[in-house]
Amino acid sequence: MILLALKLVLAHFLGDFVFQPAKWVAHKLKKKGKSKYLYYHIGVHLLALIVLLQFKWGIIAIIIVSHYLIDLGKLTFTNKKNHRWLFTLDQMLHLGVIAAVVYFYEPFSIDSSSLLTPKLLLFFSMLAFVTYVSAILIKMMLVPYIKELEDDQEKEAKRKKKLGEYDENEGTSLKNAGRYIGMLERIFVFAFILLHQWAAIGLLITAKSVFRFGDLNKGKNRKLTEYVLIGTLLSFGLAILAGLAYNYLSTHLS
Repeated sequence: MILLALKLVLAHFLGDFVFQPAKWVAHKLKKKGKSKYLYYHIGVHLLALIVLLQFKWGIIAIIIVSHYLIDLGKLTFTNKKNHRWLFTLDQMLHLGVIAAVVYFYEPFSIDSSSLLTPKLLLFFSMLAFVTYVSAILIKMMLVPYIKELEDDQEKEAKRKKKLGEYDENEGTSLKNAGRYIGMLERIFVFAFILLHQWAAIGLLITAKSVFRFGDLNKGKNRKLTEYVLIGTLLSFGLAILAGLAYNYLSTHLS
């Protein structure tokens, strides 16, 4: 069962990602079902399946036909607003078909109790903590400083505008980028602690310091520097506490 699943997933990854140039994707989005690259894409999948499955035509036919229909549906309804969501749905449908084929040819069962073990529930609880819960906690703790920083930045912008030095793009950043950066860094710290790789945490802190140094040095704003430092220490501290708590509690769970 596992071998068949791995072969089908590998064929999917090869066809959908490794051997699908950006040129093909752009042409398919423009021409939809009339794009010749849609059929090239299906041909790549067919070749990958033949090589990996050694001519198991029943499985190959199901995968190829379903893949074509799913891709055709996605291309038909894709527009600039929904392309990310349809891409996600497209991948979920492909993997769902693979799971159904594996189950049909090599039936398997999933023990629901194995998905709700105390350790697994603890892990997901801590994962939720280091991502969303910690983000809210940090934001709440930094509230007293946010207003002060915004006032200072507004005064500085007015001063520069008066002197003709103001740039409208100065200080702008990607939407929600800081939030996701914080989540990712806490996930990495949490994972490093679970793996007992404390040195890697030091490298992560160093890397972040290097990237942030240019912005802070350019701004020459002591309050901003202190704000970033407090936020960073809170972020790393909460992730470390979560990792330590998981390691301790997991040893006491059956």
